[in-house]
Amino acid sequence: MADGRRVTVAVTQMACGEDAAANVDRAEALVREAAAAGANIILLQELFETTYFCKTEHARHLGLAKPFEGNPLVERFAALARELGVVLPVSFFERAGQAHFNSLAMVDADGTVLGLYRKSHIPDGPGYEEKYYFSPGDTGFRVWDTAFGRLGVGICWDQWFPEAARAMALKGAEILIYPTAIGSEPPSPGYDSQPHWETVMRGHAGANLMPLIAANRIGTEVSADGCAVTFYGSSFLADWTGQVVARASRDRQELLTASFDLDEIAGFRRGWGLFRDRRPDLYGALATLDGATRGG
Repeated sequence: MADGRRVTVAVTQMACGEDAAANVDRAEALVREAAAAGANIILLQELFETTYFCKTEHARHLGLAKPFEGNPLVERFAALARELGVVLPVSFFERAGQAHFNSLAMVDADGTVLGLYRKSHIPDGPGYEEKYYFSPGDTGFRVWDTAFGRLGVGICWDQWFPEAARAMALKGAEILIYPTAIGSEPPSPGYDSQPHWETVMRGHAGANLMPLIAANRIGTEVSADGCAVTFYGSSFLADWTGQVVARASRDRQELLTASFDLDEIAGFRRGWGLFRDRRPDLYGALATLDGATRGG
């Protein structure tokens, strides 16, 4: 790895339209721009190939899904990663047999596709009706050794669950990564979840003592039946204490970078004692839905 264990991460955000080819071209341009700025790990937003089709339930959108093997989007960005020497997590809509998943392929800097993560937590509500489209992921939480560090990835709604972040940390993640699509709430147009959204993830960074990257989309998207969601951008990079080191606007296409020394952070994490002092013998309630421990 160049420059020891110091890595530069980039987060991007953009609007997506009905022209999938134009969306993908725009994403590639952002990746190239980030690589030219020195980024080693570059994060694009959730489901960037298309508009966020989950605003309402329409069976025709299921036709957008493609298998993981031979996936043209993943193959294109794997070639791009190899050309530029960067790590690229690639969000895509996956079809597997009769099932559909909100998935991510982790692509290493030599273009190798290291594996697949399927979104574990699936939301369901006005404007975000994902349970109609996606089965709950069955991969478990994943981390990957890449050319630029060990990365843990969650997708959007996963980012609200501290259990997911902690599981990735326990598996050895050094950076937490969250591609996202979140914005306004159609039933409550005056409500803004952005501060809450950011604060929760900053807590994951601070509680697990590792940097965190969150990429969101921008723009207003309207479904055929009039459901509108305005995505609030605000993509950000946080350090290992949860402090924001760079934050994007709410409405402009942007690219942000920050650099971290992963060895320095690892030493800080070991010395702080949070993982030494864990008490998993007391955490049985976390493995239940209602908090009640039974038996024994």
